[in-house]
Amino acid sequence: MTNARDHRIDFFRGLALVFIFWDHIPGNPLANLTVRNFGFSDAAEIFVFLAGYAAVLAYGKVALRDGWVVACVRILRRAWVLYVVHIFLLVLLMGIVFVANNHVETRDMIQEMGLYYFLGNPQQALVDELLLRFKPNLMDPLPLYILLLLGLPLVLPLLMRKAEYVVGVSVALYLMAPMFQWNLAAQEGGVWFFNPLAWQLLFILGGAVAINGQREQAPERRPLLRQPLFVVSAIYLVLCAVIALSWRWPEVHDAVMPKWLAEWLYPISKTNLSPTRLLHFLALAYCTAKLLPAGPWVDTWLARQSCRMGRYSLEVFCLGVLLAPLADMGNALAGDHWAMQVVTALLGLGLMMGLALWLDWNKRLTRVVPVQVV
Repeated sequence: MTNARDHRIDFFRGLALVFIFWDHIPGNPLANLTVRNFGFSDAAEIFVFLAGYAAVLAYGKVALRDGWVVACVRILRRAWVLYVVHIFLLVLLMGIVFVANNHVETRDMIQEMGLYYFLGNPQQALVDELLLRFKPNLMDPLPLYILLLLGLPLVLPLLMRKAEYVVGVSVALYLMAPMFQWNLAAQEGGVWFFNPLAWQLLFILGGAVAINGQREQAPERRPLLRQPLFVVSAIYLVLCAVIALSWRWPEVHDAVMPKWLAEWLYPISKTNLSPTRLLHFLALAYCTAKLLPAGPWVDTWLARQSCRMGRYSLEVFCLGVLLAPLADMGNALAGDHWAMQVVTALLGLGLMMGLALWLDWNKRLTRVVPVQVV
C-alpha cells in the first residue's frame, strides 16, 4: 500500500459529522442543507463507508508492516477505546438531557431522547449499556462502529488479497438479514436501529474501495457524459432528489407518484439499509469521486477545517452528540426562533472546528522533535 493520503476522505468525514450534528437539532434550518434532503441516504452512510475505508487503509498497512497479529491487537485496542468512550459519552449525554429538560417547558426532551427506559429501570439499563443494547437517540453510530471494528480482524487478511470474495459474502449476509429478520437485541425487546448485519456491507465496501485505490489504475480519459456508469448514477441521483424533495409537499407527492412505484419503493428502511438507500449512496459516492478528484480545492480554508475535523472524527463526533441537546435547549428557551436556531447550529459548528484545531495543535506540541547535535 502507498503512503499517499487522500485528503478527500478526511474532508467528507468532517462534512458527515457536521451533517449528523445539524440533522439532530430539532427544527434546525441548516438541516435543510444536508444530504438527507436530496435523496434516500444521509450522513450515516457516509460515516460508515468512510469508517471502513479508513480502518482498512490504516490497519492494512500495519498488517503488511508488522504482521496480522499486531494489526489485530491494534484493532482490538481501538475497539476498547471506543467502548470506553461510548460508556462515558452516554453518561454525559444523560446528564445534559436531564438538566436541559428541567429548563425546557415546551416539550419533554427525556422522551425525545429515549431516556425514560433508564428512569424506569436503571439497573437493567446499566446492564444494557454495557452490552451495547441501550442506545438513546444520537448514540446509535458508535456501537455500530465498535461491532464492525471487532469483526475486522476476521476478514482483513482475505480482504487484502481477494476483496471480491469478502464483498460477495458481505452482500449475501446483507440480503439474508432482512429476509430472515436477523438483527441484534436492544433494550425492552427491541432491535438495533442500525442493523449491523446489514450495515456491515457499507463498511466492507469502504474497505474494498480502500484496497482497490492503492493499486495502479489507468486513468479514464473519456468525458464523464460518455461514461455509462456515471450517466446512470447521475440519472438515479436526480430521480431520487425529485422524489425526496416531493416529500415536503405530500399532496404533490401523492399526485405525481404512481401507486405501483410507491408500493415498490416504500418503506425505505434505514434499519436494514434498504437497497434504494444503498444504491443512492453508492451513486452519490461514485459521482462525487468523479466530479471532485483530488486537487487544490482541498487546500481552501473551509476544506481544511472539514479535513481537520475528519482526522479527529471520534472526538468531534462525541462533541456533536453533546452539543445537539444543548442547542435544542437554547432554541427552546429562545422560543424556537429561526435566528436562534441558526446561531446555535453555527456556534456548534464553530466549537467542533475549534476542538479539531486544538487537538491538531496539541498533537504538534507533543510530537517528538529529533535533537540535532552540532
